[in-house]
Amino acid sequence: MAKKQSGLGKGLGALMLENNTDSMVSTDTLAVNDIIPNKEQPRKTFDEAALQELADSIKQHGVLQPLLVRPLTTGGYQLVAGERRWRASRLAELKEVPVIIKELSDTEAMEIAIIENLQREDLNPIEEAEGLQALIDKCGFTQEEVATSVGKSRPAITNALRLLRLPGEVRQMTKDGDISAGHARALLAFDNEPMMLECAKQIVDKKLTVRDVEKMAKRPKASKIKASGGKARDSFYDEVELALSDALGTKVKVYNGRNKGTLEIEFYTLDDLKNIANAIAK
Repeated sequence: MAKKQSGLGKGLGALMLENNTDSMVSTDTLAVNDIIPNKEQPRKTFDEAALQELADSIKQHGVLQPLLVRPLTTGGYQLVAGERRWRASRLAELKEVPVIIKELSDTEAMEIAIIENLQREDLNPIEEAEGLQALIDKCGFTQEEVATSVGKSRPAITNALRLLRLPGEVRQMTKDGDISAGHARALLAFDNEPMMLECAKQIVDKKLTVRDVEKMAKRPKASKIKASGGKARDSFYDEVELALSDALGTKVKVYNGRNKGTLEIEFYTLDDLKNIANAIAK
């Protein structure tokens, strides 16, 4: 596994041009058809209308920012960053495009492609979570290293990754903009996937607010308490759960007994546990 790139935290542009005096980096122009798209490109969908707008701009002004490519041992060049510009250039019927040619390993190329994707303005929260998880799964990053790479706090990374626990259909609804990121996070409070999916459909059909979803998630728990002959617990405990969940970036449960209470904090990996311990220790 290649060592993490120290330049990632400086931004994509800095990484692309880092060590630009090195013989392994050069600028040039290449024929559009000589550039091979990366099949591992994390971005899978491109807005056709936006691509056409970019193509129209390229026809007038050209490609203002070079694409990043790497030479392949089998010949030709693989696109690392700039697929949207490459696609728009083809629509604009350009023959050649400006490029930065850089020797990169498979892991380095993947890192750059993911970071570029994460810097998109139109990135939805599920795509962001998938990109962050890809840095962990495919590039061997820890959550702390991911946070440094994209310029966010570690709890923000953990919170973003929590969305991947949603059922696939709910994640797609979030991608499509049918439900907001706030709705999606509120759905995580439900105990099982069927309830998450049912509530997600109600969000769309009944135009529920995030607060509505939070109340629905708490309702079954309150009913169970009343049915057992006890009192419905004070809403203060629910507020503490939400506050701690946001602060620690994971699901937190507060159980209040007669003489003592219990605080339950979820974690899924050793890395999660270390991050929670660090957050508590601050």
